[in-house]
Amino acid sequence: MAYRALLHRCTKELTVNGNERFIKLFSTGSIKLEKERQQKEETELKIQAENDPFLHSAKSSKATITVSVVEDIGAVSGVPDEHIKTRMVRIYQPPKNSMQSGTNNIAYWQIDFDTRERWENPLIGWTSTGDPLSNMKVDFASKEAAILHCERMGWKYYIQKPNKVDPKPRSYGSNFAWNKRTRASTK
Repeated sequence: MAYRALLHRCTKELTVNGNERFIKLFSTGSIKLEKERQQKEETELKIQAENDPFLHSAKSSKATITVSVVEDIGAVSGVPDEHIKTRMVRIYQPPKNSMQSGTNNIAYWQIDFDTRERWENPLIGWTSTGDPLSNMKVDFASKEAAILHCERMGWKYYIQKPNKVDPKPRSYGSNFAWNKRTRASTK
């Protein structure tokens, strides 16, 4: 009996270490028993996996859950309700800077709140406000992202159409053309 236990322990350690060729030094009956035990353990693990309720919940948690309803997270934003209830959010595309000649970095959208009470500070003359949302401007990559953010926060909003002016194609040579209606006569 002790001989079998010793033989079983040695064969198990050899298979764990990856030295299957040394197992042949022992009797072939012990190798068959070891393979049968491994097969039994594998089938028992499969049966346990099928019957384990926690394993199925772990598999289902890997799936993506989509929520069709827009959730209201404005209650946890930290802004008092009196600053949000009667306010409107403007979603707009800011104009290009007058010092900017190119059209790079102008394809984004911003949101801001309508202005509230402001007063002139009597000490220095600066404008003061008690509104925590007066200077908040948030940038978004698209109009839809800004709308989704306002809906999730529970804010009322309106969309201001962007003022896009397409420049007229001009060429320097057209200033000296003879067939222009605005050509001044030299006579």
